[in-house]
Amino acid sequence: MSPTSYPHLFEELDHRSNDGLDVSLLWNRNGGELVVLVCDTKADEMLELEAAPDRALDVFHHPYAYAAFRGLDLGTAAERVPTYA
Repeated sequence: MSPTSYPHLFEELDHRSNDGLDVSLLWNRNGGELVVLVCDTKADEMLELEAAPDRALDVFHHPYAYAAFRGLDLGTAAERVPTYA
């Protein structure tokens, strides 16, 4: 169940913002699912990732790494993800 489709069913557990990125850790009160929602206001894109309870904070802190690991298309957001040598 998506927080964008049913926002009234989700409670925000944590949130952070930086440089046009808003990242929220959301909990579905009815089903117990955890979701990390990333809104990129500069690219006008959104990324939604389901998170296992034991990995929810990792997904919250590193959503693009988890999305890439899962093989998700990051669109133009991938250009904004810093890479370190």
